[in-house]
Amino acid sequence: MLQLGRVLRPSWAGLRWHHCAAAEVKNEPILEFKHGSPERAALQKALQDLKGKTEEIPCVVGGEEVWTKDVRYQLSPFNHSHKVAKYCYADKELLNTAINAALSARKEWDLKPVEDRAQIFFKAADLLSGPRRAEVLAKTMVGQGKTVIQAEIDAAAELIDFFRFNAKYALQLQHEQLISVPISTNTMVYRGLEGFIAAVSPFNFTAIGGNLAGAPALMGNVVLWKPSDTAMLSNYAVYKILREAGLPPNIIQFVPADGPVFGDTVTSSEHLSGINFTGSVPTFRRLWKQVSENLERYRTFPRLAGECGGKNFHFVHKSADVESAVNGVIRSAFEYSGQKCSACSRVYVPDSLWPQIKARLLEEHGKIKVGNGGRENEELGNAAGIYSCR
Repeated sequence: MLQLGRVLRPSWAGLRWHHCAAAEVKNEPILEFKHGSPERAALQKALQDLKGKTEEIPCVVGGEEVWTKDVRYQLSPFNHSHKVAKYCYADKELLNTAINAALSARKEWDLKPVEDRAQIFFKAADLLSGPRRAEVLAKTMVGQGKTVIQAEIDAAAELIDFFRFNAKYALQLQHEQLISVPISTNTMVYRGLEGFIAAVSPFNFTAIGGNLAGAPALMGNVVLWKPSDTAMLSNYAVYKILREAGLPPNIIQFVPADGPVFGDTVTSSEHLSGINFTGSVPTFRRLWKQVSENLERYRTFPRLAGECGGKNFHFVHKSADVESAVNGVIRSAFEYSGQKCSACSRVYVPDSLWPQIKARLLEEHGKIKVGNGGRENEELGNAAGIYSCR
């Protein structure tokens, strides 16, 4: 196993940082939120603090908060009378301003040692793991309709792991070099792309928003982040945590926008160097087509990365434990109303086990409750469809 020479780790005393040769990165433990636990109390307080509140979320361009006339609201999916966020759309002019602001910071950011960039993401992960965990969980639950366990898996554990492991492997990558044979020396220099990255994130995973914008930034790129309209509350919280962790103002521009306006603007810029996307197939096809039609105007060839959903199947072996298989299928297929690429959409079962598994699936399916994911014992989330599970 490859080992890092140095890994940046935090000291909680004022969140000061130091180099630690023996430090390791591990998966973030998933908390259980049992009755009487400190994490449960913190989450209940964070949920209470959000009741009836509407957070104002501006565009953030060049480190400055900007409001346009195109004001929108994010509604709680299980309580449409609750406007959880007031935000605005960036227009074409503001998006071009964001592009220029990002480009102005690109060279200095790219030349910054990777150890310095990684430190920011290690610190952001520790903020999420500690003092900001309950806030991001509550905003994911209220804004995206997730139950506590779905929010914990997504907005806490997965996002923390993204930040920590990305930073670990970014540090490790610097030690990967070409083979040199005397009398010559071969050296690989890792650098960001010459231009900006457009990050387009989905509604269903808070972690994906932070990762689509954060991973390119970690590697020395500057980013325009367009969050989903229905994940605005949680995504803005993640953006603020990155800034609190030390991310300079021009590295990630936070620009909610109408999809076609954003797509048209970024794909028409000669400085587009990449698109990091999670969403629908038709939207990604449109972006891909626009890039191909504009190839001659770009200063470089844009890199396109898109995840457009997937099909998750379960294969049950004849030796499988029936109860484990049933639990896995039910949770995968119906948590968060199945609105995720990891939702089980088909299951392959041997004839010898099918009668038992079918009976138990129907029995457990009949127990599922649909409702407010923030309440006790409700598993799926709201009837309008946003996820969850206990």
